Formats: sequence, C-alpha cells, structure tokens
Amino acid sequence: MATLQDYRNERIRKLNELRALGVNPYPAKSHRSTNATDVIEEFDTLEGSEVVVAGRISSIRKFGKIAFVVIRDFSGELQLFLSDGKVGELDAENSQLGLSQLNLLDTGDFIEATGDVIKTKTGEVSVEVSKLRLLTKSLRPMPLGHEDFSNKEERFRRRYIDINVNKEVRDRFVRRSNFWRVTRDFLNEKGFIEINIPVLEHTTGGADANPFVTHMDALDEDFYLRISQELPLKRLIGAGYEKVFEIGPRFRNENFSEEHLPEHIALEWYWAYANWEDGMKLTQEMIRVIADRVWGRRQFTLANGMNIDLGDNEDFPRVSFVNIIRDTYGIDVFNTTIEEVTAKLREHNLEVEKKDSIPRGVDKLWKKIRKDINGPAFLVDIPVFLQPLAKKQTNDDRLTDQFNLLLGGTEACKAYSELNDPLDQYSRFVEQQRMRDSGDDEAMMMDIDFVEMLEYGIPPTCGYGHAERVFWILEGVTAREGVPFPHMRYEVDPVTKAIYPDI
Repeated sequence: MATLQDYRNERIRKLNELRALGVNPYPAKSHRSTNATDVIEEFDTLEGSEVVVAGRISSIRKFGKIAFVVIRDFSGELQLFLSDGKVGELDAENSQLGLSQLNLLDTGDFIEATGDVIKTKTGEVSVEVSKLRLLTKSLRPMPLGHEDFSNKEERFRRRYIDINVNKEVRDRFVRRSNFWRVTRDFLNEKGFIEINIPVLEHTTGGADANPFVTHMDALDEDFYLRISQELPLKRLIGAGYEKVFEIGPRFRNENFSEEHLPEHIALEWYWAYANWEDGMKLTQEMIRVIADRVWGRRQFTLANGMNIDLGDNEDFPRVSFVNIIRDTYGIDVFNTTIEEVTAKLREHNLEVEKKDSIPRGVDKLWKKIRKDINGPAFLVDIPVFLQPLAKKQTNDDRLTDQFNLLLGGTEACKAYSELNDPLDQYSRFVEQQRMRDSGDDEAMMMDIDFVEMLEYGIPPTCGYGHAERVFWILEGVTAREGVPFPHMRYEVDPVTKAIYPDI
C-alpha cells in the first residue's frame, strides 16, 4: 500500500519534470475573472463568453483525446472540459500546459483555465478550456473527504486540511467572522466608538485569572498579557469618551475546557451615563440581533444538549445569586464561615483547595447550580466580595449592580454599573491584593494608576463584556471546535522529520 512519502515522491518527480520543461510551478499571478459558482448560476448570461477561472483540482478524468477536470474554489465546484486541438500547447514561460502534460497534474494542484462557458452533452455547465495554467503544484495529496480525515487531534493540528475537506467547519468560521462583524455593526449603529488598547500591561486586571508574563527588552521590564480590556477602556471613559468598545484577544493562563481557552477573542463596551439596567436592555437587543443576522433564528440546540429560545421582545427572567445559594445549600453568603462552605463543597463532591476562601468556595457552589440552567436569564444580586469593580446596590450595599447572562449552563457575559468611587475602589483592591498575597493567583492586582484616574472622576457608567464563548454556545460546539487553530503541544510529524532531516 502506498504511503504518504510514496505519493510525495511521485509528485516531486512530476515537479522536477515540469521544471525540466521550463515551467514555473509556482507563478506569482493569476488572471481569474470570475468564480466557479457564478459561472453556473449565471450560465444564461455567460454562455459562449470567455471566462478565466481558477481553483484546486478535485478530480481528473482523461479519455483519450478529451479530459474532464473538476476544480474547487471557495464558492464551489466547476467542471473543465479539455479536448485535443482546442487546448493550447505547452507555453512554459507562462506556466501554460497542453493536454499532453495533463499527466503531470494531481488532485490538490491549483490551476487556472481560460475558455468559453458551455454545457456538455450531459447538460453540465462547464468551461471549454483553451488555455490551462499551473498555479501551484501540491506535494501532498489532500484527503478525499471528511470521512478520511476525522481524527480530532489530526483535524486540530492541520486545520487547513480540516477546512478543505469539512465544509461545515469551513462555514463555521465564516459565521464566526460574521458574529464579530454583526457585533461591531450593532455597536457602531448605537454610537459606540471602537478604540484599540494595549495587549501588554504593567498591571493586569478586570477579571479573576492567572496572567501570562513576558518581558519587554526595550524597557527591561516584565509585562502581562491582558486578561481583560476593562481598565484601559474605563480610562477612556475618564478621558471623556462616552461610548467605547474593543474586540480583540485576551489571555488567561488556565487550563483548556469545553468552555475556556487560554487565548480567545472578546468584546468589552463601556457606556457613560448608563447603568446596569440600561445595559440589560442593550444586551437583550444585541444578543437577539446577533442571532438573527448570523444564524437567522432564535432557537438553538447546544453542544451539551440544552435547548434555548432567545424569545421575541420579552425581558429575560432574573435569577438571584443570594437566593439560589440559600435555597440550594442553606447558606447565607453574608453570614457563613469557610468551614461551612468547605463542608458543602465536600458534600457535593466539589474540589477543595488549601487556598480556598469564602468567595472562591461560594463561587464553586454556584457553578454547580449554573450548569443546569438553560437560560436565557440574567443572574443578579451578586455579592460585593465576588465583584471588586462594580457599584453597590442602593438598597443593599452588600450586593452589586451587576448582571451576568446565563446561557446554556454557563455565564455568557458579565456587566455592571462601574465603581467610580476611588476610595472604595482602593479598599477593594487592597482586599484583592491580600488574597493574592495569601496564595490566590487569580485575585486582582493593585492598580494604583487606575485609582489615580478615578480621583479625576468618571461619570456613572455601565460596562459589559463577553468572549467568543457566546459564539461557541449558539454554534453548538466546544471551545476548541470553535476556533480555527486551537493550541496543542508542539510536535513534528514523523514523515516530515524523515523528509526534512535538518529540523
């Protein structure tokens, strides 16, 4: 049975033969005038007209003095019809091949064909080729279909193959692109301004996460890859902007899971003179608009089997954090001990760590409840000790003006009325720093520069953030399936090692 290296050796032989003929197997320019699908869909208009098409060879069939070649571009597939006397002869200088050089082509090669649009005797729309150019000689065969390339690890490592042979995967990343385009369009329509902010930060904050650390040679200082866009965007509110957002990467040095990746794309927006109630209304509208424009529906079946309906114009229901912890575990989150929380963690077979605190323990208990909530719903009544950057509720200063969107057993967004009292913010940073000093690597760092900015003043503001996890949820895929190139341990394929011994 032929191996990958056998196939490659045969293609190298053909490559060398092409070069011996004077053909450049990798010319720089194509002259394509239209795509494959347009030729088929616009046949009535294009019949008899000359077009230039290009794409990857899917199949080659030769019968004596005629041949049929199917090419595929991003739009779809198209048949090329080649016949002796019609196809131009070899013109090596222009990478043009004649019918007699067809045996030097393979599936996977990229070619360009010039010719008239016709229908064959079987009624198939085709291009009757007068000029055939080689654009790229491929050295490895592409799998014939998804059934030949279904191993998950292989698919993730060679996503460029996966996308070629699995149309659903290819289309998913078109939807992912549309997801962020629609999000950006929605915010632009609402008067928000997109402003890019740094990825490298002296002090990182805005979330509970362990950061990546790097070193900047120019300043000879360590920097953190941001875990959130929050604090720089709020500085822009302090600068006088009233509606700002950014869509970009953030980095959290944590394990992979079905819902989380250490690197992912996220949105955060900040809206001056608005509060969390205003943010709820905008969030409902935004999520529904995204669903409508990207998927064309509001009902979804998720990867975990849950079914959700984003509804029409009714408000999403609310779930009280304090009440659901009390009703489920019998714990008053404002009057409990670490011993009581630890006992409940063990009772419900949840992880207990030496560095656990009441906030960490209570959060673990909540996450066990959360996984069974379909949503959509808004989680409210979140204690201050779980959110060091949010305003306190007017009627109960133990709670924050915060909402989290519950969707498919997870929290798909976080938003709140931003804390703008510099002294209160400082005291919360001090408490977070105390937690870090006691071993909690995910607690927030003291950011005295941010406190200084608050002393100059920012207006009442609502802030919001969601990651591309919202896309993964509605798309019905896990985190790794939802990105083009998920991170994996580095390795080199044995065949490649044998081919390139110097690596």
